Amino acid sequence: MIGWLSGRVVESRGTVVTLDVGGVGYQLTTIAGAQRDERREFFVHTVVRADAFLLYGFDTPSERDVFELLTATPGVGPATAVAALRTLSVADIRRALDEGDTKQLGRVPGIGPKTASRMVLELRGRLVVEEPEAPSRVLDALKGLGYTVGEIRESLSGIEWPDDDGAALRLALSKLAR
Repeated sequence: MIGWLSGRVVESRGTVVTLDVGGVGYQLTTIAGAQRDERREFFVHTVVRADAFLLYGFDTPSERDVFELLTATPGVGPATAVAALRTLSVADIRRALDEGDTKQLGRVPGIGPKTASRMVLELRGRLVVEEPEAPSRVLDALKGLGYTVGEIRESLSGIEWPDDDGAALRLALSKLAR
């Protein structure tokens, strides 16, 4: 099973990315895609079926964990789990599950009222987010500046994030500069 890949993006078609890892091109379905020639790393979930070998790439282990938890729910396949992560943050998904907010979960394409109710019933209290995640705009900005997800995670773990994105970015850059 493939759990992590790091390399250069050689092709990007929306959210499907081909990553060159040591001369081998791995095609991954991602949440947000990537820029051509960008160096990236992805935490990978591998799906092996009789007719396909599929890779799903995530920026953080938390995103991958949520994907795996969601796909363990009857009626929620990989496409719906990816749509959930494109629509809601990890923290928003956890909050919706814990509070039984089926309306919030219903915002996700492919999740109707019955599936949202089933998700709450089966997953309430099972999604643990160990620490607050950096705001997604801050993560995108840091990646755009060339920091890897590993560098970001290592330098920014345990930080209490301000609500303002500008202040959060300044805080992140000060921590990364050390």
